[in-house]
Amino acid sequence: MNLHFLLVGFNKNSILIAEIECFIMKGRKLLLFLMLLGILKISAQNTALSGSVVDALSNQPIVGARLKLEGTTYIKISAPDGSFQFQDIDLVPGNYILEITKPAYQIVRIPINLNVEQPKPLGEIPLQQVLLKEQIQLATISLSESELNEDQGGTDNITGLLQASRDVFLNAAAFDFSSTFFKPRGLGSEYGIVSINGIEMNKFFDGRPQWSNWGGLNDLQRNQVFANGLVPGETTFGSLAGNTNILMRASQYSRNTKVSYAAANRSYAGRVMATYSSGEKPGGWWYALGLARRFATEAYIDGTLYDANSFFISVEKKLNYAHSLNFTGFYTPNIRGKSSANTQEVFDLKGRKYNSFWGIQDGEIRNSRIKEVKEPILMLNHFWKLSEKIKINNNVGYQFGSTGNTHLDFGGTRLVTQSDAQQSFIGGGSNPDPSYYQKLPSYFLRFSDNLNFEAAYRSQKDFQENGQINWQDLYEANKVSLSSGGNAIYVIAEDKVEDKLLNLNSILTANINSSLMLTAKLKFSNLNSENYAEVNDLLGGIGYLDVDFFSEGNRAQNDLLNPNRIAGLEERLKYNFKWKAASAEAFVNMIMRTEKLDSYVALNVSQTNYQREGFYKNGNFPETSFGKSKKLEFTDYGAKAGSVWKITGKHLLEFNAAYFTNAPAIKNSFSNSRQNNNVVVGIKSEQIYSGDASYIFRSSFFES
Repeated sequence: MNLHFLLVGFNKNSILIAEIECFIMKGRKLLLFLMLLGILKISAQNTALSGSVVDALSNQPIVGARLKLEGTTYIKISAPDGSFQFQDIDLVPGNYILEITKPAYQIVRIPINLNVEQPKPLGEIPLQQVLLKEQIQLATISLSESELNEDQGGTDNITGLLQASRDVFLNAAAFDFSSTFFKPRGLGSEYGIVSINGIEMNKFFDGRPQWSNWGGLNDLQRNQVFANGLVPGETTFGSLAGNTNILMRASQYSRNTKVSYAAANRSYAGRVMATYSSGEKPGGWWYALGLARRFATEAYIDGTLYDANSFFISVEKKLNYAHSLNFTGFYTPNIRGKSSANTQEVFDLKGRKYNSFWGIQDGEIRNSRIKEVKEPILMLNHFWKLSEKIKINNNVGYQFGSTGNTHLDFGGTRLVTQSDAQQSFIGGGSNPDPSYYQKLPSYFLRFSDNLNFEAAYRSQKDFQENGQINWQDLYEANKVSLSSGGNAIYVIAEDKVEDKLLNLNSILTANINSSLMLTAKLKFSNLNSENYAEVNDLLGGIGYLDVDFFSEGNRAQNDLLNPNRIAGLEERLKYNFKWKAASAEAFVNMIMRTEKLDSYVALNVSQTNYQREGFYKNGNFPETSFGKSKKLEFTDYGAKAGSVWKITGKHLLEFNAAYFTNAPAIKNSFSNSRQNNNVVVGIKSEQIYSGDASYIFRSSFFES
């Protein structure tokens, strides 16, 4: 209307109309040009980075988490449902680091490979509470390397993190005590489950994880998900002392290169570690590498050498939006010299650093008891995202290799008196251990009516001035026996275990809705384990008589099928048998969350079987040592339930209750496995009833 009025107000209508049309055409071209620029600009800013932030333990959404792309000005805050989205951002393709921070939570840094043409969904990102780290330490204490490597008494494998808490008491418990004096809740490590990438690492033999199988890879084991006490984990039904899942997946490591060196004076003198993780590479590739070495010619305890190497590799490929494959392999061969367990008398005479297992040979320290572990572990993990709510994780793990423990063994030469059926044996050697009770002063003062002070004084003086293995005497004894047609009297024998362990499992996680989550798992494990002793060193001899010198006649034969056998170097002797073990398990866990209450219910059922097969017919047990034992079968089941009542953000009440049964470990099922197939009388699954209640207080300055 205004246009018509304007046209009417001018006389040169045709010229004006032409000018207006020209203006409109130019405007159209300009508008088209601006639109093209806008499209190009929008295309350049079409990067979409999305996901959600959740609590690692409860899986509840976290609101108010700060997300920043390092090196840029882009910052987002997670919504009430935990979600976030970076879109219309002006970035060139390449690698970035997404940093996620939230008060009371640990900082998370995630490597990101951005492609401006494709969206980048990250899914759920779990954040661990700072308090959770302290809770882990309350349930599981980490001990020193020497304590972790002991063979008996539960100090070999203490379930938990690889560092101590900052709490004063827990620091003392972790580094100054041992599990002999302090156990969290009084429970051994067999009551805690340790998994790596969802594959359980607890051994069939004693139920404990063997930490030396992945020792030295500390920097690659920082990503851990822990469930305290009875609470079931995301990959296992769990037990009494909690469960830890160590994530050693290539895509879970941020881009990083690190080299470190540490000096110590306990288990080892020095440690060097180098790790590298690539972050996401073009094509959806990640990889991580690790090398470490720990060493000592002699550690804090006299005569204890230490030589441990660690190798790690992990490679992951994202096949598409729904599928990823990850391969993880690590190998940590280690050799260490053991230390003796000393009585108070020995401690008073020789001090706290004394070790009776070593002596000087050719000017160098030689320890008679060496432990060597060589057990590589290989894993293949498949991650399948069926939808935004349903995920499946399929895992295959294979462990193989051997563990060896050497010790001095002594015997003698066979003497035939009348016939082979009435043969007896001359024990040519005495116990070479310098702290053997018959060599100590107390032995000569054991009878109050016959105190031999002179002999006690001589033994004390000799023990204090010498008190170590005399290797030269052992070689001379073998030389004398050889010259008279006899066999070696002293040898180094080695107890060996060769395991082949296959683990298969499939884990389903389904977020049914914002308040309900389901976790289910199917697992199968199969073990073949060879157990035997062999001659490690003949100490100058040419053979060793394989008999029991504390028995007579046929009872002295370790193998009636091959009597009076002379064992050469690296030949088997004393015992030779195989374990076969298998287990199948299924569990389901339902988690329900509301504003004031978090609850869970978990059910579990499993089947376990063991069988021993002996290859030697032992003279003391001729009827029960050779061949296969009866198959032991255990059917186990369990149920757990618990709730956390969130009175306020600072005050919480937690309740847990459980009843379940556990199959006994192999070592507790057979009474004398090295010599016979006899089963422990009345052996059955352990029945466990447990409950606990906790009050938790959180604040910015105090947590309990």
